[in-house]
Amino acid sequence: MSKRALILIDIQNDYFNGGKWTLHGMDAAAGNAARILEAARQAGDLVIHVRHEFQSADAPFFTPASDGARIHASVQPLAGEAVVLKHRVNAFLDTELKALLDQAAIEQVTLVGAMSHMCIDAAARASSDFGYATCVVHDACATREQTFEGQSIGAAEVHAAYMAALAFAYAQVLSTEQYLAG
Repeated sequence: MSKRALILIDIQNDYFNGGKWTLHGMDAAAGNAARILEAARQAGDLVIHVRHEFQSADAPFFTPASDGARIHASVQPLAGEAVVLKHRVNAFLDTELKALLDQAAIEQVTLVGAMSHMCIDAAARASSDFGYATCVVHDACATREQTFEGQSIGAAEVHAAYMAALAFAYAQVLSTEQYLAG
């Protein structure tokens, strides 16, 4: 049995064009995530989908039971694949994610999804802190422009800064091609 898990985080409709919180490069990231998902399924890796819903109907996106909160068609779960519902940024916080990984004796975790600067960052740091060998596939992740003290930071720069920080101490950060070739 494989000791690897693929965790797809928040690849949900609201992040795509026409959604409530569109991310830069989400279509390309989801396409790469779908390729990685297919490879994980073929390898017999554990696949876990994480889906975020806010608990309030007045949330800016991912409102409860909305179409925007549904997992995108490009990475739909198959029967038997776990779907973890989270209400916070960190997919490990107040969810069964760690228990699912430990039950399957997982040693290596691969993360794809959104947003690079929030949920991917939080999950990668937690995964590493829990002792899993962690990989983030950077071009299978997406984010959006941010502002800080009146300065606008483009999505590409936000993404690069977070991937650089994760690569420094928390995760192996690879492209889809590098990951699939490994």
